[in-house]
Amino acid sequence: MKIAIFTDTFLPDVNGVAKTLGRLTAYLDKTNHSYIIISPKRTRNEAGTDQIYPQSSFPFPLYKECRISVPKKTEIRNLLLSFNPDIIHVATPFSIGLCGLQLAKKLNIPLVGSYHTDFDHYLQYYHLSLLSKPLWRYMEWFHQEMARIFVPSAHTFDQLHQRNFPNIQIWKRGVDTSIFHPHYSHSETRSKYNIKEKYLLSYVGRLAPEKNIETLVYLFKNLPKRLNKEIHWIIIGDGPTKQYLEENKTENVTFTGFLPQQEVAPIVSASDLFVFPSESETFGNVVLEALACGTPVVGANAGGVSTIIQEGFTGLLCRPNHQEDYMNSITDILDNSEWRCQLGVNAVRYAMKQRWEDRFEELLAGYQEVIHEEKKATKHA
Repeated sequence: MKIAIFTDTFLPDVNGVAKTLGRLTAYLDKTNHSYIIISPKRTRNEAGTDQIYPQSSFPFPLYKECRISVPKKTEIRNLLLSFNPDIIHVATPFSIGLCGLQLAKKLNIPLVGSYHTDFDHYLQYYHLSLLSKPLWRYMEWFHQEMARIFVPSAHTFDQLHQRNFPNIQIWKRGVDTSIFHPHYSHSETRSKYNIKEKYLLSYVGRLAPEKNIETLVYLFKNLPKRLNKEIHWIIIGDGPTKQYLEENKTENVTFTGFLPQQEVAPIVSASDLFVFPSESETFGNVVLEALACGTPVVGANAGGVSTIIQEGFTGLLCRPNHQEDYMNSITDILDNSEWRCQLGVNAVRYAMKQRWEDRFEELLAGYQEVIHEEKKATKHA
């Protein structure tokens, strides 16, 4: 197949969309499919590939890690005519994604999209809930003519189905078990970060309001004293609330900033628990990665995370807006070493079945179905 991908974020950006698309393109290389990527300009030199066609961009004022692009539509149109893709995949609903949507219609190229981010949920964390209705109107309009909308979880499927989005298909995520596995040296990690406490708890992700970071601060200060003195936290990631976290941390908290996956995996593998309070995930890749490391997860019973954690089998789910649930869940698991060990064993068994290769084959099969349906419709028109 020949695939044109339109996205407002790509590697080396550190987010779920960019990482997923990066893995997808690596798989397309491996399986000899052709592709081009239309993405923001800053990615070209760092990504180092001629298959990326960068568009000028600037940081979005409210969310500087995101960029707003100004696509050169005439050049992109000529590129598409030259490349002659079998399908266009729009991964984001912003300026580059909108360009892909418009050109797919004009050039009569089969069009699919993927829905990665619960922007509506984000609004409440930035005191912008008044924008919810216009946001949904735009998202409904944006996706209405797509032959397939790929969503990462049953939760997101239900969310969009209730709003009458058409042609929805679940496309789950996978995990790279060559990186995320339980066989790292725990003593090396403990020595590297000077961890003396009995238990290691970790968090990986953007440090921002939409990740429910307030819960981490609550846990720093409110876990039972007998446990708190035996716990060391490692917080991996960066973002606008990092300073707030640092100002409210206790002595037993280490901040690493962003780390490459090869450095994240040994920390998570050495952890007794992975704590992830975000309620806004459409999937939650880091949760699956933690399970692959043999680390039980205490996470939110909300969004995509609730579809990954098997309650009492690979971790525990906590009610949204109930910080005490996290405290109780952490206490219960740490106080029962035999159960904690079994949770870890179960987690690895589950994660081993979530191969990226299978997920990408499911996506490619979806592409093929759309292409076939479009050809059939054109033939009978």
